[in-house]
Amino acid sequence: MRASLNISVPEDMKDWIDAQVARAGYGTTSEYFRQLVREDQRRQMREEIDAKLLAALDSGESVEMTPEWWEERRKVLAKRVQSRKTKS
Repeated sequence: MRASLNISVPEDMKDWIDAQVARAGYGTTSEYFRQLVREDQRRQMREEIDAKLLAALDSGESVEMTPEWWEERRKVLAKRVQSRKTKS
């Protein structure tokens, strides 16, 4: 299901957006904005991961990263990915 979102921008910004859409080969302005949002989502996820990694490093705790440890991490990640897919 799609939802509509209307935004207002100054004319010069609209001209710039239209130029970006044409330059990058997007079919519509909506495609361009969806890509911008996806990139921002990825950037924010990366920042969250980086913050968690830094917090873990700063905690002073150490974990032996054995094959079993990695396998458990993969299982946790797979569950999270599946959970997000079912919510979408």
